[in-house]
Amino acid sequence: MRDSKRLLSLFRTLSPARGAALLEYAEFLASREADDTAKVLPTEPLPIPRPAEENVVKAIQRLMQTYPMLERNHIFHDASSQMTRHLIHGVAATEVIDELERIFVRHYQLHVEARNTEQD
Repeated sequence: MRDSKRLLSLFRTLSPARGAALLEYAEFLASREADDTAKVLPTEPLPIPRPAEENVVKAIQRLMQTYPMLERNHIFHDASSQMTRHLIHGVAATEVIDELERIFVRHYQLHVEARNTEQD
C-alpha cells in the first residue's frame, strides 16, 4: 500500500507526457505479468474424460489438452506411428486410442521423473 501511495505521488509530479509514458509502461508490465502467469503449465494431468465415441485425431487432441506440460515433439513420433497403424494397417480406433493413452501416461511419468531429478 505504501508503494502505491508513493507511485501516485510521483505520478502527480510528472508532466502530462511523462505521466502518459509511465501509464503505458505500467500497462506493458502488467500485460507481461499476465503473459508470465498464463505460461505456467499445470503439473498434473487435467481431468478430461474420454468420450464414448472418439476418433484417433480427436483422441490425440484430447490427450494433448490433458497433458499440456508435455513437449509435443517428444510425443509426435509415437502418436504418428499409432495414426499409421490405424490408417494404413487398419487397427481399430479404440485399440489405437488405448495405446495412445498408455503412451501419454508413459511420457508423463518420464516428465515427472525428469522434473524430480532436476529438483534434487
